[in-house]
Amino acid sequence: MQIKVAKCRPEAKLPTYATPAAFCFDLYAAEKGTVNGRPIPTGLKFEIPEGYGMLIFSRSGHGFKRNIQLVNCVGVIDSDYRGEVMVKLVCNDRRTQIFYDTIEAGERIAQATIVPKIDV
Repeated sequence: MQIKVAKCRPEAKLPTYATPAAFCFDLYAAEKGTVNGRPIPTGLKFEIPEGYGMLIFSRSGHGFKRNIQLVNCVGVIDSDYRGEVMVKLVCNDRRTQIFYDTIEAGERIAQATIVPKIDV
């Protein structure tokens, strides 16, 4: 299945898989941002087919190395959403955050996958 992805900012970077066996693809910051700040734009809009959704997860490297995670733990993008995907990061340890407060444009900020919807 192919998912249509459109750049809505010229500096956006399309999603990539780190390895051929990776379950999730990486999402990148389209502009410089901060942890515990406003949502960071990816510069991307996804056309997710009906019957599917996109799940956005924290990067394990952010959690283990920088003590950073998604503010809502797991993001859910429904198939009828056509706006820009944004990622908000949080660090609850102020001692760690002072070293890793800035997110650079082009930096990997989250990972995501497309999953089928199962009605209950």
